[in-house]
Amino acid sequence: MNKRFVGVLTFAFIVAAGASLVLYRVLINRPTQTQAKTTSVQVALATKNLEIGTVIKEDDVKVSEWPGAIPVGASTQVKDIIGRGVITAIFAKEPIIESRLAPKGAGGGMAAMIPPGMRAVAVRVNEVVGVAGFVVPGTHVDVLISGNTPGASGSLGTLTQTLLQNIEVLSAGQDFKKDAEGKPITVQVVNMLVTPTQAEQLSLASSQTTIQLVLRNPLDHEIAKTPGTALQRLFTNGKAPAPEVTSRPRAASQRPAPAPIPVRVAPPAPKEIPFVMEIISGPNKREQKFGVTPEVK
Repeated sequence: MNKRFVGVLTFAFIVAAGASLVLYRVLINRPTQTQAKTTSVQVALATKNLEIGTVIKEDDVKVSEWPGAIPVGASTQVKDIIGRGVITAIFAKEPIIESRLAPKGAGGGMAAMIPPGMRAVAVRVNEVVGVAGFVVPGTHVDVLISGNTPGASGSLGTLTQTLLQNIEVLSAGQDFKKDAEGKPITVQVVNMLVTPTQAEQLSLASSQTTIQLVLRNPLDHEIAKTPGTALQRLFTNGKAPAPEVTSRPRAASQRPAPAPIPVRVAPPAPKEIPFVMEIISGPNKREQKFGVTPEVK
């Protein structure tokens, strides 16, 4: 009886061990057998880094496998990309998105970055005017002008006023392209995106006044109302100077002529008229004067 029990127990152990081994192998191999295949699509990718203003050539792009779905705006045809300018930097092996390219026929360079109805104006600057190099493409600035108002007396001195506000910078301090060694091309010019009217104002201000750029937060689009300031107001705590009281005597040539003294004119003497009497005696007639009497008015 003990031998039969031991045999049954041994058989049960062997069956349990075999079943466990089979279940273990099934669980190990299951993920590899049920793993889904990764899908890929054909997308036009950049073969190298493309800087702003670059005109895409045939060797700058190729169609390659891209895992997953086609990115929004990506192109699958190389012919739709060749000859178009880059307005936003594209990195190597990155899909070329439509929003990063200039319209067809717009070419390359800075002209392709100018939206319709806008203009790009170049203003010569130095390190101080350009806010010590912190004015870079994409930043927003205010434009201050300093000079003397035409036709003014000049008693206030030099005037400074904000001419334009929230102006976008296209390029500053260096060109958007690079030289043969890959270094930025240094240019002491700031190109700003303005309207045609603002372009006229900047052109006149750059030749007749002194320009200063003021860096602002790109998220701050509020237009501030400033009265401007004058050199004389810097010494009066920003208050308008009191009008000058002139106590100095005027020059002899500037003294007003004295008023003429009125002269009383004596009335004319009354005219004396003689008293005449006419005497008639028969056929005779004669006049007799008896002295003078004042004229009766």
